[in-house]
Amino acid sequence: MKQFTTKAVLALALIWGALAHAQDEPQTSNIQKFTPSKLMDKGQWDIKWFNNLYTETESTFTDGKEPRRTFFTSTLEGYTGVGNNKRWNVGLILEFRSNVIADRGALEVFRFDGEEGTARSGFTSFAPSVKFVPFKNVGNFSVQTAFHIPLIDHEIENGVFLDQKGYIWQNRFFYDYTFAGNKWQLFSELNTEFNFGKDAVDEGEGETLTRVEGSFANNSLNLVPGLFLSYFPSSDFTVLVSTQYLQRIDLGNDFSQSYLALGGGVKYQLTDALNIEALYTNFVTGSDTGLGQTFNIGLRAIL
Repeated sequence: MKQFTTKAVLALALIWGALAHAQDEPQTSNIQKFTPSKLMDKGQWDIKWFNNLYTETESTFTDGKEPRRTFFTSTLEGYTGVGNNKRWNVGLILEFRSNVIADRGALEVFRFDGEEGTARSGFTSFAPSVKFVPFKNVGNFSVQTAFHIPLIDHEIENGVFLDQKGYIWQNRFFYDYTFAGNKWQLFSELNTEFNFGKDAVDEGEGETLTRVEGSFANNSLNLVPGLFLSYFPSSDFTVLVSTQYLQRIDLGNDFSQSYLALGGGVKYQLTDALNIEALYTNFVTGSDTGLGQTFNIGLRAIL
């Protein structure tokens, strides 16, 4: 009996210690665990709806203020895991755009009125996509490759730009690192975009300008590195700062471009499956580019 009592006490002590240890371990939410570097398991879904509003009254093309131009992009993307090792995901990206120019108000992009010479909107491209982990033992490094196919007839109609009329082969390299204590996280990205298709051919000028084929971006390569530093006051909430740089390399279209953008934002875990994010960026310098601001909001569900 004494031996049984001793064993029972030891078993209870071990159970109590395991429970206490589990309580001491920091809890993590999806905004901590599922950075863009992380892939879904078989049967899991990663669905993101991201909205970007860019507005400008300045650029490097002229000095001083310019008539306001605003470009809204809404992107829906979904991925699901294939296989049993979290190394392959397949998905689809769909983009919708609404643009207004000629000093119309920034929020008028949501009118979708298609006013001739000042506004255009519509679905502009889709892209089959694959994400994969190239190194089995480095699960926080992944690659996303997508092939963007345009859905529009003309890049510019009646002086209003909508989206690129060309194909884009995009490769994005993701890496994240979480510091001890789960309070700080560093996420890095290198986005590469190879733009190709027909040379741009224009008819008319000014308010009558129509690009009958091709794109300004065809025969160019974009290199876009970015860094995002996040701090987690709690597992469900994070604040972050970011920096991104773009360099467009001319591969035969006589147009190069660069910009530096700085920003910050917040993310919050609404439910176990759903989180929301809000971001702001400012284009502080560049060449052959606008110097505007972006306001972004997105929803992401891990199912």
